[in-house]
Amino acid sequence: MPNRLFVIGLDCFDPTLTFDRWLDDLPNLRALTEQGTYGRLESTIPPITVPAWTCMLSGKDPGQQGFYGFRNRSDYSYEQMDIATADQIRFPRVWDLVSQAGEQSIVIGVPQTYPVKPINGIVVSSFLTPSTLSAYTHPPAFKEEIREVLGEYMLDVPNFRTEDKVRLLQDIYRMSRQRFDLVEHLLRTRPAWKFFMFVDMGPDRAHHGLWKYMDPGHPKYLRGSPYENTIFKYYQFIDARIGRLLDMLSEETAVLVMSDHGAQAMQGGICINDWLIEQGYLALLDKPGGIVSLDQCEIDWSQTRAWGAGGYYGRIFLNIQGREREGTVAASQVEGLKDEIAGKLGTLTDPEGQQIGTHIYHPERVYAEIHNIPPDLIVYFGDLAWRSIGSVGNKTIHVFDNDSGPDDANHAQHGMYILRHPGQPEAQKQDHTWRAIAPTMLQLLGMDVPPGTSAERLGQPT
Repeated sequence: MPNRLFVIGLDCFDPTLTFDRWLDDLPNLRALTEQGTYGRLESTIPPITVPAWTCMLSGKDPGQQGFYGFRNRSDYSYEQMDIATADQIRFPRVWDLVSQAGEQSIVIGVPQTYPVKPINGIVVSSFLTPSTLSAYTHPPAFKEEIREVLGEYMLDVPNFRTEDKVRLLQDIYRMSRQRFDLVEHLLRTRPAWKFFMFVDMGPDRAHHGLWKYMDPGHPKYLRGSPYENTIFKYYQFIDARIGRLLDMLSEETAVLVMSDHGAQAMQGGICINDWLIEQGYLALLDKPGGIVSLDQCEIDWSQTRAWGAGGYYGRIFLNIQGREREGTVAASQVEGLKDEIAGKLGTLTDPEGQQIGTHIYHPERVYAEIHNIPPDLIVYFGDLAWRSIGSVGNKTIHVFDNDSGPDDANHAQHGMYILRHPGQPEAQKQDHTWRAIAPTMLQLLGMDVPPGTSAERLGQPT
């Protein structure tokens, strides 16, 4: 059957590990690179699972979609942050267009598919689903088939920020096996699809939980640890399971392997709100007696011009007159204040006084449109080698223990892709951006690309 596309999504699968370090030990991925186009795939700003997967699959950037991470301000109050679910998605993803064309899709584990929306085909939602007690499949009865085939289905690795690495590894492998087993089951029993995509979160959980054991550049590297080769062996496991899937596909089926971002050693954390307090932008009514979240503090909004949020990247919000209920920053001062804060953040150093290379992004300058409520500034501390710590009361601006549990890795701006399809002229290495994904998928499926979509295509010069 012509014009079929099979997509293997590997969350956080890293291009440096895949192409530069381990490719000779990953025979199935190596074979794909020898038969097709491959390279680094620049992610969205920010390079976070949400919004990255949805942006790649819709061709629309975070500003156009209106969400800028997992958690977003839902209004201009100081308290309300909501999770970006499938209900917030403003533009159709590839399988929606396939359904509109009367063709079938199978979608497994792709982030932001809960609450589940009906399509022509099958959907199994992702790790953002509350539990398997929820309606996590379409059609709803398909969850019973999953139980019959796999037993209790794992939506995610529970508590992956843990010191119990034995349990963590067991859960990562169990979840990945289930995901690949389910895909194999559907390839055997549901042959009528035109578009098939699944995402495995296992690589992301492995990187966050185990990176320090393999990377001598990590500040907590443990030489000779029994976990030193754990991520390498896991990549080999993923490669072997990919090989099994390739054996089940016809040569006429286009195959795309891709990730939403890469990974790197986490050097530590920058306490964004403590820094804002130190610089005079954020004022508290009472000094905290210990380390607490900003939500637990009494903030003097009459003296506050900016506050921040933690995560793999930093977010800064301004307290603007006429927007926030106790705004202090006049509209005429907004751009100047943003530039002032960005300038100071850009000179941040590590504890030894060496600049860490922080990058600051203004949403209105990097997105085609702005919808809903973006941060006023997006901050990559040390180009994401340092995470943002939102708590206050820390003794120093620099910390080396994560406030949400043990975490060895942060995201990197570039993921990876490998594309093999029948019309591929010759093997080539070529880097691309996330904008190439949706139009390439639609082109491979023989479908029209919506107006306003990027002209970038995988395998074509940019």
